[in-house]
Amino acid sequence: MTDTGAPRPHTTNLYSFDPAARTVAWTIDDGTNAESIRRLALFAAATGVRMTLFPCGSYPGWAEHAALWRPLVASGQVQVGNHTWSHRELTTLTDEEIIEELTLNEEFFLEHYGVSTKPYFRPPNGSRDERTDAVAERAGYSVQAMWSGLLTEGPDRTAEELIESAGREFRAGAIVIGHVNFDAVQDALPALMDAITTAGLTPVTLRDVFAA
Repeated sequence: MTDTGAPRPHTTNLYSFDPAARTVAWTIDDGTNAESIRRLALFAAATGVRMTLFPCGSYPGWAEHAALWRPLVASGQVQVGNHTWSHRELTTLTDEEIIEELTLNEEFFLEHYGVSTKPYFRPPNGSRDERTDAVAERAGYSVQAMWSGLLTEGPDRTAEELIESAGREFRAGAIVIGHVNFDAVQDALPALMDAITTAGLTPVTLRDVFAA
C-alpha cells in the first residue's frame, strides 16, 4: 500500500493494567434489559462499587432509569464511556456512519446524564481496525477500552455460571466485561461483588487508573 502521508491514529488500546495495585476494572456494556439497568444502579448506590459503563443510548432503559444513575455519575463513582448508539460493528460502517453512531450516543449522555463520554470508547464486539481507530479519534475518542476478562452471560446462561466465571475473571489488573442484557445478572450482583472482595481486589473506574 502506498503511504499517503496521512496522520496515523494515536489511539491508546487498553487491555489490562499493573496488577500490583490489587485493583480491577469492572466494566458494563450494552443495556438491552431495562430491569437489569435499574437493579444495577440500585446496587451501585447501595455498595459504592466503582465501575465503568459502556452503554448504547438507543436501549430505552438508559433513559428510563437516568435519574438513578445521574448522582453516581456526577460523583465520579461511575464513569460513562461510548459504546455507539445502536451497537453496530464499526468495521462494517462508513466513516460517516461511525461518527454518527458515536455522536448520537455522546449527545444522549450529555443530555440525560450530564456527562461527556469522551475520550473513552469500546467498539461493539471488539470490531476495530486502523481505519476505525482513526475515525473514532477524529470524533474525540482516543482511548479504546478493550478487555482481558469476560463474564459468562447469555440468554441460556444461569446465574451460577455467571458467578463461577467471576471467580476466574476478576483478577488484579484485569479489565472485565459484564453486560446488563440478561435476567441472570440481577440476582448475581452481590455474589459478583463478593468475588472481587474475596480476591482481595478494589474495584476502580478506568479513569481512576488511566486518568485520560
